[in-house]
Amino acid sequence: MKTSDAVASLGSLAQETRLAVYRLLVRRGPEGLSAGGIADALDVPASSLSFHLHQLMHAGLITQERHGRQLIYSANYERMNALVAYLTENCCGGASCAPACDVPSRGEGVVREASARARRR
Repeated sequence: MKTSDAVASLGSLAQETRLAVYRLLVRRGPEGLSAGGIADALDVPASSLSFHLHQLMHAGLITQERHGRQLIYSANYERMNALVAYLTENCCGGASCAPACDVPSRGEGVVREASARARRR
């Protein structure tokens, strides 16, 4: 990762709403979440959410995919891992010691979320 890419990613996350959106999407897994689902989960008005989603997409931290009439947003795990690797590349004598996120395959995020809800009941 280039320094300019790291700065863009970190700058994008340096805002409370965008950080909350990003963390929500990381938890959701590759299935992601619609803009309406994000707005509902975080109680963010749609008008300002659109701006925040654009900033995260511009930094490469999230992706957008059209499913019918809905836009689904997902975390870009490769970019997240690259950022963590960049931040820790000089750690531990030059060998990055940060764990990389295993990118879940489609379907795993929903199963994990459903089983977590079942355990809370």
